[in-house]
Amino acid sequence: MKIIYCGDIVARAGREIVSENIAKLKKDFTPDVIMLNVENAAHGFGVTPGICRDFLARGADILITGNHFLNQRDIIPYLDECKVIVRPANIPPENPGRGHIIYELADGRRILVIQVLGRLFMEAVDCPVQAIDAILQNYTLGRNINAIFVDIHAEATSEKLSLGYYLDGKVSCVAGTHTHVPTADARILPQCTAYITDVGMCGNYNSILGFEPDAPINRLRRRYMEDRLIPAAGHGTLYAILVETDDATGLAKSIEQIKI
Repeated sequence: MKIIYCGDIVARAGREIVSENIAKLKKDFTPDVIMLNVENAAHGFGVTPGICRDFLARGADILITGNHFLNQRDIIPYLDECKVIVRPANIPPENPGRGHIIYELADGRRILVIQVLGRLFMEAVDCPVQAIDAILQNYTLGRNINAIFVDIHAEATSEKLSLGYYLDGKVSCVAGTHTHVPTADARILPQCTAYITDVGMCGNYNSILGFEPDAPINRLRRRYMEDRLIPAAGHGTLYAILVETDDATGLAKSIEQIKI
């Protein structure tokens, strides 16, 4: 199975570069599944149903969120309505939406997609390891599921790496998001799980994590936290990963970064 995952889409610059290139990704890489992280797609915080529908209409298959998944209030009913959007699994179950989904390809192959939030330097959430273990009790690679993809949306590289090694051999891929900076460590772990600490963002890199520099600089300089973050205008850059798995075992054969 060939899986493309585009990192955090930040505001208009991110939306435009992804929307303009979904068809190109399909043509150039012939993926079986295209997944997008839409966590910051709406003006830098959260996502709206309209944005989700547009991405799906353009050819995306699965949408993944993150810690800002409830920032746009009109997304709340859509999280239950849409069967291909994933919110964090390690939050109270009373929240709308699903922490994991199973997506079935036209040929019958199935991929399990899970997202968890990290706990270091993040708001308090439940244990990501326990949340994943509870889900994986029902699925085994190469037996009743063809691929398992885990997104860890977290600040700390050590936490992402720890989860990667913990899940090595149990899932097809562990991909980090949230920090908006693509890391140079895409690789196959010893037990054949693909791993990257951060996919990177889809957005304007002439910025601070997709936002105009003034407010972040003021926060650094004066500790004045009320400055409003403004998404950076201008052209975006798309960062993604391409993961190929073995259909017999579900384990990863390769992982590479994509930059447009």
